[in-house]
Amino acid sequence: MLTKQEKTKIIDDFETHEGDTGSPEVQIALLTKRINDLTEHLKNHRKDHASRRGLLKMVGTRSALLKYVNKNDTKRYQDIISRLGLRK
Repeated sequence: MLTKQEKTKIIDDFETHEGDTGSPEVQIALLTKRINDLTEHLKNHRKDHASRRGLLKMVGTRSALLKYVNKNDTKRYQDIISRLGLRK
């Protein structure tokens, strides 16, 4: 579960300007944290198919956001995947 302090720290790390909570970078970072937490949950609870479905939806949403950022600004895309440790 994402606590308020963790969420605030992630937003502060990835915001593009003061008070930014909706930029793709912030959304991708928050989704990545939730995906990692849910992945750990599913390692212990293999038969939790409802959570697995939610995980797949979050992965799809993050993928769509990453495609959007890559299409509009490749430099921002490279920066965010390197900061989050995604892909290459």
